[in-house]
Amino acid sequence: MVLVMTVAAVPAFATDVSPWDNDTRSAVRLIGASAVRESAGPVLRGGVEIKLQPGWKTYWRYPGDAGVPPVFDFADSDNVKSVTVQWPAPVRFADGGGNSIGYKNAVIFPLRVVPQDAAKPVMLRLKLDYAVCDKLCIPAKGKADLLLSKSAGSQDAALKTAEARVPKVQAIGGGGALTIRKAWRDNASGKPQIVVEVAATPGTEVDLFAEGPTPDWALPLPSPVAGAAAGSKRFAFELDGLPSGAKPEGASVKLTATAGSEAVEAVFRLD
Repeated sequence: MVLVMTVAAVPAFATDVSPWDNDTRSAVRLIGASAVRESAGPVLRGGVEIKLQPGWKTYWRYPGDAGVPPVFDFADSDNVKSVTVQWPAPVRFADGGGNSIGYKNAVIFPLRVVPQDAAKPVMLRLKLDYAVCDKLCIPAKGKADLLLSKSAGSQDAALKTAEARVPKVQAIGGGGALTIRKAWRDNASGKPQIVVEVAATPGTEVDLFAEGPTPDWALPLPSPVAGAAAGSKRFAFELDGLPSGAKPEGASVKLTATAGSEAVEAVFRLD
């Protein structure tokens, strides 16, 4: 009996990946990577990896004209104080009569995991609700468990690549090869709209996405328009899709610009 109790108390062996949770269109797993030490203590690094069959796609935190964003649930985890999900820069794709925002082929959502007790093991347990779409959208679910290790290493390169795709936060007008140079409200067309200029390395394909302050804002996708300064690209979108009773004055819109492998985000206050 003593032997049985001793074995039961030993945590499962930590690995860098969980088994895939598969269906016929997609699969989900957890991955782990080496930890980082910050002033408040160690932060464990991991990721939620989704792979998709050819032709299928899944969605960003703001899906655009259609689609459902993924919902991550880590409530059943052990020794976890917090889990922060990071969102790699998405792409725009035609989806029926409009445009949606998300990912094709595969995506890794980086995780930053803070343990309750840094001296004890962390068991990460994921329940994921998401959608996969081809010509039709189909709800999907995934589950994965992973005992995180501070020294895991086989997934470091993959996770580092995903982390590099997470937009860097900047102020509007900040410097860099990719920057949101300026944004302003324009009522000249008769309908209130937001105009944004993005500067990027010449020859790169630039895109822009806009999100309201809460998920119930359904802002249109920004469209390219003429009039940009040299070395920049200009986008515009109508100030539409606000929830009932909401007023734009004082609200903040998050702007995410992408160009090649780079991505930045900045907040524009609708004063």
